[in-house]
This record gives sequence, C-alpha cells and structure tokens, in this order.
Amino acid sequence: MVEGETRQEEIKKCKPGSFVVIDEEPSIVKDLKISKTGKHGDAKARLEAVGIFDGQKRVIVAPANHEIKVPIIEKKNAQVLSISNDFAQVMDLEDFSTYEVKIPEELKDSIKEGREVLLWKFGNKLIIKALK
Repeated sequence: MVEGETRQEEIKKCKPGSFVVIDEEPSIVKDLKISKTGKHGDAKARLEAVGIFDGQKRVIVAPANHEIKVPIIEKKNAQVLSISNDFAQVMDLEDFSTYEVKIPEELKDSIKEGREVLLWKFGNKLIIKALK
C-alpha cells in the first residue's frame, strides 16, 4: 500500500523524468511510447519506469487516457549525524527529526558526518539523492 500523498494524471501526460506509482512503488519514468488510435478503441501507452527506492524496472501497458497515480515526493535537506556500515543517521534541518537511511552505492565514498544531503521522502520511504 502506498503511504505517501498522490494525485491522478493521464498516462499520456507522463513524460520521461516524471514520477508515477506502479505496483504501489513510486517510480521515475524512463520511456513512454503511445501507439496510434486503432479502429476499435483508444491509443495504447507503454510506460517504462524504474523504482525510486528499490531500482526495479517496471512496465505498464494501458489506454493512453487512463489515469495513473503520481507520487508527491517531499524533498528535504538533512545533515548526516553518524555513519554505521551502509546506513547514515540523518537529521531533517526543518523539523529536526532523525532517520536511518541506507547510503546509495554511488555516494558511499563521499558521504561524511556533518555533510548536508538532499533526502527524498514518500510516506515512510527515504533515499539520499545527493550531497549538498
């Protein structure tokens, strides 16, 4: 079940780089192909996306004018308090709440205690997207 806030959007309006929810997982759109309208119905859309939090590739095929959920992702600034193995304890710089977040592979060498990071939050899922 998706815990974060969502809104509805037609599939044909989801451009590469935008966000959608497929299989209850927020994902980033990588490709969208729309076929021509057939003799007996709607144009079909084939949308390819990759999960933001799990990295899984997902594909959905549906009529182009069908609605799909679009996640509203909170982008927050946080400070790294401590690092232990593959996890960082970070503190939100707005409300000072702390979270335990897995450090992404590509940031393992550059993340240090005291550094500011950009967090993406959807429901109770968190990911470190970049260093500030």
